[in-house]
Amino acid sequence: MSKTAVNTITIDRTIRRPAGGGLIGLLSMLAFGCGGLAAWRAEVSGWPVFYVVAAVCIIAGLLVPQTLKMANQWERAIVLRLGRLHSVRGPGLFLLIPFLDNVASWLDQRIQTTEFDAEEALSKDTVPINIDAVVFWQIHDPERAALEITDYRSAIERVAQTSLREMVGASELHTLLSDRKLGDALLREEIGRKIADWGVSVISVEIRDIGVPPALQDAMSRQAQAQRERQARILLGQAEQEVAAKFVEAAEIYARSPTALQLRAMNIIYETTKERGATILMPTSMVDAMNPGSIMGLVAAANAAPASKG
Repeated sequence: MSKTAVNTITIDRTIRRPAGGGLIGLLSMLAFGCGGLAAWRAEVSGWPVFYVVAAVCIIAGLLVPQTLKMANQWERAIVLRLGRLHSVRGPGLFLLIPFLDNVASWLDQRIQTTEFDAEEALSKDTVPINIDAVVFWQIHDPERAALEITDYRSAIERVAQTSLREMVGASELHTLLSDRKLGDALLREEIGRKIADWGVSVISVEIRDIGVPPALQDAMSRQAQAQRERQARILLGQAEQEVAAKFVEAAEIYARSPTALQLRAMNIIYETTKERGATILMPTSMVDAMNPGSIMGLVAAANAAPASKG
């Protein structure tokens, strides 16, 4: 993650030109067209009534954009009448009283995202870390979102960043690295509690990246390597212990049964003579302790098998 701080400017888009301007503009143009046609007819015929019709059409064309509004399915319009809240309109077409009503803001009720970060924040064990996260939120009460706070987008970003720094300061580094789901849940609860009065609800919070200083990364890598080496040595010692126990058990069996020891020695000799050109040096006492005839016959059979294959 880049260590360079990036300052983002949040643009408030709550007040903007409403959707449906094409239809409303078309109606206004039709009214102006009818007014022009009536004025031309009045000039041709000389009838004063056409001047009245032309005036009415022109006035209607001017008032259509002020009277008729359209909101998309996901939009809500905050309507004020003489400066006081009158209603929340939308979706679809709705009417306003010209010069008395006005749309103060248009709110988007779809799920939206806000990115935030905490750069060089100190954890509980005094480790400077950089964290990037994103919060998913949605307006559930358009009236409160429009009246309780000036710029809810910027406020959500500030609250999320402050909550992230508070969580980092109260948590140790290994907890943040090992249990991100817990951090996501804590941030979601804390941010949701702070912005609930604004008519905005938090859907989820996700920590995207946790950056630690390079020196600390190297130390953590060496620590993990040492722990793995320690675990490997422990496993090797346990294996040696189990092998030694099996050897002791086998020695006890061989001590109780000399025949079993002789069979084991014969098997060792047989396995050794499988390789062509192998030379075996055996003490005389060992040969005398076993059945020499059987041993030599076994050796001859083992040597003859590769020769016959060749």
